[in-house]
Amino acid sequence: MTSQSSTGRRGQQPAGEVGLRQLLESAQAHGATRPPEWSGDSAPTEPLQHSPRAGHRAKHGERPAGQRRPVSGPPPKRLNRTVVRVGIAVGAVFVVAGIAYGVDLALSSGQVPRGTVVAGVDVGGMTTAAADAKLRAELGPRSERELPLRIGDVQTRLVPAAAGLGVDWDGTWARIGDQPLNPLTRLTSFFSSRDVAVASAVDDLALDRQLTALRVHDRPSVEGTIAFDKARPVAVPPVPGRVLDIAAARDELIDQWIAGAVLDLPVHPAPLTVRPEAVDKALREVAEPAVRAPITFAGKGAAAKLDPEQIASVVSFVPDGQGGLGLTVDQNIAVGLLAPQLAASEVEAKDATFALTGGKPTVVPAVVGDKINWPKTFEQFTALLAAPQERTGQAVYEKVEPKLTTEAAQGLNVVETMGSFTTNGFSGPSGVNIRVVARKVNGAVVKPGDTFSLNDFTGPRGTAEGYVESGIIDHGRPSTAVGGGISQFATTLYNAAYFAGMEDAGHTEHSYYISRYPAAREATVFDGAIDLRFRNNTPNGVFIEAVTTDSEVTVRLWGTKTLNVESITGEKSKPTEPTTIKLPKGKDCIASEGAPGFTISDTRVISDRRSGREVSRATRTVKYDPIPVVKCE
Repeated sequence: MTSQSSTGRRGQQPAGEVGLRQLLESAQAHGATRPPEWSGDSAPTEPLQHSPRAGHRAKHGERPAGQRRPVSGPPPKRLNRTVVRVGIAVGAVFVVAGIAYGVDLALSSGQVPRGTVVAGVDVGGMTTAAADAKLRAELGPRSERELPLRIGDVQTRLVPAAAGLGVDWDGTWARIGDQPLNPLTRLTSFFSSRDVAVASAVDDLALDRQLTALRVHDRPSVEGTIAFDKARPVAVPPVPGRVLDIAAARDELIDQWIAGAVLDLPVHPAPLTVRPEAVDKALREVAEPAVRAPITFAGKGAAAKLDPEQIASVVSFVPDGQGGLGLTVDQNIAVGLLAPQLAASEVEAKDATFALTGGKPTVVPAVVGDKINWPKTFEQFTALLAAPQERTGQAVYEKVEPKLTTEAAQGLNVVETMGSFTTNGFSGPSGVNIRVVARKVNGAVVKPGDTFSLNDFTGPRGTAEGYVESGIIDHGRPSTAVGGGISQFATTLYNAAYFAGMEDAGHTEHSYYISRYPAAREATVFDGAIDLRFRNNTPNGVFIEAVTTDSEVTVRLWGTKTLNVESITGEKSKPTEPTTIKLPKGKDCIASEGAPGFTISDTRVISDRRSGREVSRATRTVKYDPIPVVKCE
């Protein structure tokens, strides 16, 4: 049997071929634009024609000779010319685009990607060297410029470099990156830009210090409380505050400082500890009842009262740590109001002392005090504030023993004069001050082993204590000051202690010699700065007697005399001449003739009173500066 090409003569079409063609024609009629695709053995073929062999007779059911066998697909068709042309055009476009991509990639090698903007600086398409120079020129100086900050409603500034902030150039270039290989990215870069954030170099310690310093602008919350308008309690609502959010502010500074624009640093609300409803509760249940009526404290033969307005001045409210308000009482204010009213009912404790009777010291008995214990008295105050009707408390008294009892004074063996000294030559304001300090010191008792301090014993020496303005020596020139003249009393006291054999615990001579004082055996004092101190180094007590007249002061130390004291004054040496100072005439200029300076020594020799044996010998050398000549012109 021989096969025949599918392009051979048409004969009668088998039923299968006719059906397939009708199906294809139907598909084309419904808008099919391209022939169906076939693959492998499913492609349509022309049916083979068979010629019967000679003498062959078709049997029943066989296909007659020359009749085509049905095929499984349509005959081949030619491709649409339009489709071919489109395919060629698309291919050409891809070829051209590929060539353009390669050329663009080659030409942009070594350049910053197109459209790159770093912190507002456009460097796209520039060579990396040129871009680096431009970025450093424009961004580098920004770290030295002040950066405006806003924290809530507060405006301030900082210098980024001082806060440890700068540009991390390597990190910034890493963010810029190399030329992109994505064709779509390269294409869009012609008409778009890419913002690149600067990488910051951070000195953590410097930045933390700056953030801590910015906390000065924190605004703490004002807790709700109760205030008083005279005797009327008023609820005060809370005022929320704000606190710098350190962590968030740190990130904000690191990320945004380079822009140089006003930077809003994040804050978070400061905590409130008192609930609003607690304020109302304290008003109703505590404050209003507290001032509904006066409170009275009954003492011994006297009474003291606080009226509602005074009660309001001594009570206040503070957070109790549990969301509410707690009541507090200012005892100092309360005692200041109550104590004067009960002062007559109290007895002050008094130490035993000595008085001179017939030229001999006798003991003045001590007095045991009876004083109000105010802390214990105020333990009932809170209950009185809440009391609806009876609002009277009892003042609590307690005994106060004297520091020096009568028995102790009798055992101090104060029987005779140990040492005394007198100075004179004062008058006017100086005399006022000397008499004031003498009255204060007179009667002082120094126990065995104790140290007497003139500054500590007298306390402040100002106008409130009765001292007046008088003459002093200020840097060698005459001047005036409150308390002037006290140095003369100090010199008198120093010499009395010197000859009583007391141990010198610290004294300072004048810088300039004053002729009415013994050279190298005198002392000056200054309130709170220069002191006179001596120690009672005997086994007995010492009683200080200080008396004055219009022009002289005498100090005596009484006790038990066991020593004799001798003073040996040396010769003056190393004289120095004064300088001359000229000042404008006026109240601040006091003329002076001046005096030369010199060096001199004093030797104290102490011997036993009974045996005459020398106990000690000590020499003190003093250099006096020359007193300048002052001329008022």
